[in-house]
Amino acid sequence: MIADTFNWSCKHTWKRSAKNTAWCVFGCAIGDFGTILYFQVTEIPFPVLGIMILAIINGLITSIILETIILMIQKINFVNAIKTALGMSLISMISMEVMMNFTDYVLTGGAILTWWVIPIMLIVGFLTPWPYNYWRLKKYGINCH
Repeated sequence: MIADTFNWSCKHTWKRSAKNTAWCVFGCAIGDFGTILYFQVTEIPFPVLGIMILAIINGLITSIILETIILMIQKINFVNAIKTALGMSLISMISMEVMMNFTDYVLTGGAILTWWVIPIMLIVGFLTPWPYNYWRLKKYGINCH
């Protein structure tokens, strides 16, 4: 039984999973915020849900691109870097993206970036997948960076 053997108190794993999660939030935020900002600045009439779905997709794409670049900087060849980036936990990334956009929706009505909502979205986006990333790293040793 996992509850009997799993250790949730490893400071090293929490620190490492926090670093991984922060990189993921950063990568996702680039595409997510960029998409929302584009529609906000251009005022193109598009449904809020449509903008949010595009923001999630673009967030996933930019996260994978950033991850690939980070791995290549660490001297991993492109093919292995892209495979690793694509093999990252989509559960983690999707949960992060959905909760960031849900937070935006609840606080602003959706697809609106303001100075005060961005930090809240980033904090929620970080906290949502962090325990899962810890568990995944601790149980399976799966590390993205």
